[in-house]
Amino acid sequence: MKPAIAITMGEPAGIGPELALYAAWALRHEVRPLLIGDFGLFSRLAPSIDPEIRLKFTPSPNLLYGGVPDASGGLIPVLDCSLAAPVVAGVPDARNGRAMLEMLDLAIEGAKGGWFDAIVTAPLQKSTINEAGVAFSGHTEYLAEKTNTDKVVMMLADATPDNVHPLRVALATTHLPLKDVPAAITESGLGVTFNILQRDLQQRFGLPSPRILVTGLNPHAGENGYLGDEEISVISPAIEAAQQRGIDARGPYPADTLFQLRLLHEADCVLAMYHDQGLPVLKYVSFGHGVNVTLGLPFIRTSVDHGTALDLAVRGVGHADRGSMLAAVRMAAQMVAATRHNRIA
Repeated sequence: MKPAIAITMGEPAGIGPELALYAAWALRHEVRPLLIGDFGLFSRLAPSIDPEIRLKFTPSPNLLYGGVPDASGGLIPVLDCSLAAPVVAGVPDARNGRAMLEMLDLAIEGAKGGWFDAIVTAPLQKSTINEAGVAFSGHTEYLAEKTNTDKVVMMLADATPDNVHPLRVALATTHLPLKDVPAAITESGLGVTFNILQRDLQQRFGLPSPRILVTGLNPHAGENGYLGDEEISVISPAIEAAQQRGIDARGPYPADTLFQLRLLHEADCVLAMYHDQGLPVLKYVSFGHGVNVTLGLPFIRTSVDHGTALDLAVRGVGHADRGSMLAAVRMAAQMVAATRHNRIA
């Protein structure tokens, strides 16, 4: 059976609604898509994307008892979450901030309840939600909190077509000020991260013995303690403990020399210590085809590798690159397939 994939609208003033609707329509023969967002906004966008698009208002009880309908016949189901204020392209409105979280809450409820197999999220404008009076640092943290998951891992993956050895970069820390990163890296925290990487790379990516290369925190991986001692006191002991548990983790490597083909061809994933250490390389290689994956959740979640692009939204439909959203939906479907295979095996 084709996987049922829920796609959230994201920031309504950005490119998210267009990307979500386009992907649902373009991939309706590969997956069973379900859109979560404002039905009226999707309806207004549809003719600009394809006059053939037909949307179906779908209440939650229908999903609970009937599941996500097959959209290959041309009807795209929409789980409506009405916005509080009219949408002006490129101009976020704090009055819509709470509605964006309601969309995420519906996605979480549906994934936990088995209505669909995975969720794919369009980008959010964090400021819109914070200005609505809700502290919000990102999808990753919100999903962890709402599912009572103690630890999740943010990983970006290169989904460039025909790439036989895609780069994957996971993060030991996510959206933190740089000054807070060293204290956030602990031996126990890295140990949990290794466990999540091992489990999800095996179960959701079909990699039986994933190989993980680990960066240091400091320049030159600390230069034997002369440029910082976190590699000696924290990172190396965590790697050694992971190896004792049967995890193929290696390092720590200097981050400025790790990202070369000779080493990357030996790896299934790189674990970087902080956001801007690993992601610039990944996005340079794959921007427009990169996928953001949250590992460690009780369900599959992927997203795009970019933000809301308010400036492109102002220019109208058709100016945004849709590649990353298409890749995110396809990767979610591949992860569903791998998970099903492992359950059968």
